[in-house]
Amino acid sequence: MLFVLRMLLMGVHFIVAGLLGLLLGLCRPFNPDNSRLCARLYSLPALRLLRLKLKTDVRPLLEHQRSCVIIANHQSNFDLYVLGRVVPERTVSIGKKSLKWVPFFGQLYWLAGNVLIDRSNAAAAKRAMLTTTETLRHRDTSIWVFPEGTRNLGRGLLPFKKGAFQMAITAGVPIIPVCVSNYTQAMRLNRWNSGHILIRSLPAIPTAGLSLDDMPALIERCQQAMSECIASMDQELAAA
Repeated sequence: MLFVLRMLLMGVHFIVAGLLGLLLGLCRPFNPDNSRLCARLYSLPALRLLRLKLKTDVRPLLEHQRSCVIIANHQSNFDLYVLGRVVPERTVSIGKKSLKWVPFFGQLYWLAGNVLIDRSNAAAAKRAMLTTTETLRHRDTSIWVFPEGTRNLGRGLLPFKKGAFQMAITAGVPIIPVCVSNYTQAMRLNRWNSGHILIRSLPAIPTAGLSLDDMPALIERCQQAMSECIASMDQELAAA
């Protein structure tokens, strides 16, 4: 019963947050800080409705003052509410073009300055990646990417795709990994307290001086560091 009630309230919240975010986007279209404000609109009320207890340690992310590529593990659609709590200023994300047709959310996502990529059109996807590279170089804006490219359902990191790392190397900006403990399997939405989640950001990984030939080693370094961090957080929660 509690699960059904929560899902009904979350549905209402999703629509209301979408309308407010759309209004914000219409008032200041394509402002790079719209994403952070919209992320908070979705996240803060949702975490209260879901009774998810979030503990964050993202100082390397929030204290970083320059453009960067932010990479995070992607577990489920609830990431919108979980990770929305830690999106820094002047950060946009990359999403699939089909998001544009999700009522309210899709339109505010576009107006917030996020980048929509048509994965079925290689030429269009390449143009979008070039645009994001220019954004990183010249517009004092960071890019948030889920390098797995799809949801892993809390079963461990999937292989990383190259796009985020190619952007970082080409633009010469660092990569900041953001790690979330595996919450999908542990979340209990039919209980009053649904669960605990840890979020940590790792120190920035520089890309200055790297070439595309160094990309496989960079991907492996990032994936290993994130895997170790996630495993450590999972052990911490299990021991609590």
